[in-house]
Amino acid sequence: MTLSRLNPGPRMSQAVTIGNIAFLAGQVPDDLTADIETQTRQVLAKMDAVIAELGAAKVDIASIQVWLADMADFQGMNAVWDEWVSKDAPPARATGGTALARPGMRVEMIAVVALPEAAA
Repeated sequence: MTLSRLNPGPRMSQAVTIGNIAFLAGQVPDDLTADIETQTRQVLAKMDAVIAELGAAKVDIASIQVWLADMADFQGMNAVWDEWVSKDAPPARATGGTALARPGMRVEMIAVVALPEAAA
């Protein structure tokens, strides 16, 4: 089985694929002064971009881990999530609270995506 990396950098790759499974790096917001809704939209937009670059779509997401710096942001994150998620093909999801890498970062998301046969 072939392992390949999408946009590798000195510390990590945006995604690593093994066969037709892609493991995305944690997607984080750009604006660390923004509220949870804005940060969630930024993270989901980045996730959409990486998934598209892999040749997949939102319906191909198998699972997502959501990490919140403050569980009090759960409702605000979910409000944006509910607008974004595929109603016909929602992924498995887990949400947890943890200290995130940088001050002001409120949300980070990690995904596993099944690549269509043509993209794999």
